[in-house]
Amino acid sequence: MIEGLIQIALTLIIVVAIAPVFGNYMARVYMGEATILDRAVKPLEQLIYKAGNIRSADSMTGWQYARSVFYSNIAMGIFVFLIFMLQGFLPLNATGLGTPTWDTALHTTISFLTNTDQQHYSGETTFTYLSQLTLGFLMFTSAATGLAVGIAFIRGLTGRPLGNFYIDLIQSITRILLPLSLILGLLLLINGVPETLAGPAVATTLEGSTQVIARGPVAHFESIKQLGENGGGFFAINSAHPYENPNPFTNLLETIAMVSIPAALIHTYGIFANNKKQGWLIFWMVFSIYVFLIGIAAVGEFQGNPLINKLLGSVQPNLEGKEIRFGWAQTALWAVTTTGTMCGAVNGMHDSLMPPGSFATLFNLFLQIVWGGQGTGTAYLFIYLILSVFLTGLMVGRTPEFLGRKIEKPEIVLASVVLLIHPIAVLIPGAITLAFTDSLSGISNPGFHGISQVMYEYASAAANNGSGFEGLADSQPAPTGMWWNLSTCFSMLLGRYVPIVALLLLADSMTNKQPVPETTGTLRTDSVLFTSVTAGVILILGALTFFPVLALGPIAEGYEISSGKFEPAPTTVPATPLATPTPPPL
Repeated sequence: MIEGLIQIALTLIIVVAIAPVFGNYMARVYMGEATILDRAVKPLEQLIYKAGNIRSADSMTGWQYARSVFYSNIAMGIFVFLIFMLQGFLPLNATGLGTPTWDTALHTTISFLTNTDQQHYSGETTFTYLSQLTLGFLMFTSAATGLAVGIAFIRGLTGRPLGNFYIDLIQSITRILLPLSLILGLLLLINGVPETLAGPAVATTLEGSTQVIARGPVAHFESIKQLGENGGGFFAINSAHPYENPNPFTNLLETIAMVSIPAALIHTYGIFANNKKQGWLIFWMVFSIYVFLIGIAAVGEFQGNPLINKLLGSVQPNLEGKEIRFGWAQTALWAVTTTGTMCGAVNGMHDSLMPPGSFATLFNLFLQIVWGGQGTGTAYLFIYLILSVFLTGLMVGRTPEFLGRKIEKPEIVLASVVLLIHPIAVLIPGAITLAFTDSLSGISNPGFHGISQVMYEYASAAANNGSGFEGLADSQPAPTGMWWNLSTCFSMLLGRYVPIVALLLLADSMTNKQPVPETTGTLRTDSVLFTSVTAGVILILGALTFFPVLALGPIAEGYEISSGKFEPAPTTVPATPLATPTPPPL
């Protein structure tokens, strides 16, 4: 146990140490100040700006910024979908793969375009190297889109012009994602992650049989997958595969990569707002929730399954669905981190988590702010801050103000839209699926665990996370597979683009407001008291919205297992009477 806790503590210490460093650097990038990469990337950026007729002086309104997001994403989505549908005729097809079904291609395109990277397929047996490289392209652009929207929101919140989407998109790639990906990719390559266009390796086993070992350009794919909070795996078992995550050191690198940028963005906000104190207070608030959820998941995995412990006569950690090279501690830490950051990569089977771990991961997907999606998660966090200002202002009889600007009806309406879209995208398709379990869902587990499986899938899609609880027939042929592909497309699109529009319009509204001078009656938002109130608002709103799902899923399952009355799903097919043989013709 001590070793596992030390591993978790070491990771957390590194996150706390690097977050302000990255945050300061990103603030300099987005403020247009000099950075150490200027000499290397400025010529490339100027070439791109000139080719695209992009002028750095052109700042956009909220609607212009949103339209730019839509236009660029539609163009990229059409391009990638065509690559998938034509992959059987295109080069870099080392294994001779054909065309996937149209609904799988559509789901994958939308999934990677929205930074969700939810996968209803096995990467090594479905998509060619060219298609996988194309997915890598979307990993950069979708992450950069989220960063651009997040920084535009921070600018508007602090009274600055929103900026130019195309410049923010390009700089997010050239100055943040690409340099960090090169460093991480090189470290992964040194530690055994392959990067090759050669076909699968063929080996002869000790028994004399032949084994085909899939490989490919994995190292660069894995680096942007973690840094960009993408999460899609090159192989079916994602970061549990030894070619994606070979050892505890790469596991440490990839865990830190997941959380580094979203944690740093909070410090970036503090610099933009000229209030580093508030940035630190918000950071510690999110960090506290993060550590609390890690503790819940880790304790649940360390204590193991009480039914198994009763049979063994001793307490044993739950190692089902886990890689032994990572163990219970690193698996629990990764599960909370990947659902908190909206990365979605997995190094163990979430379906095998004990109910406390299921609770922690689902809770992360419902809140979306610990640490949240790439860029947009930070924006969601400040939506809660705005609501907290509004509520506390009403309670004490003061006009709600945030950073010297009044919070009025339009801002509250837009903030409510951001928060209400998520439950709509999760609960409605989830309810439809649970109402037609036989024809639509393909649930492998009955009862409370099955509810968690279904709701997790839609929460992952709507939160642009992409990880799977698994146990569903989402990769099967129509109608079940098609239902999962199309219904989760609805959740991904709704959960991605409606909040982006609302965030940009809210930022535009705030930047156009006349600043109000601070007085003795102004509610200060950089205090421990206000930060504590914000934490309460976050937890209460999350509990009120999704508590029924948590109660019917992991909480009920936990009580069921601890009571000793848990009944697993039947594993045998009921016997059927033998058919009467048909007599031969006369």
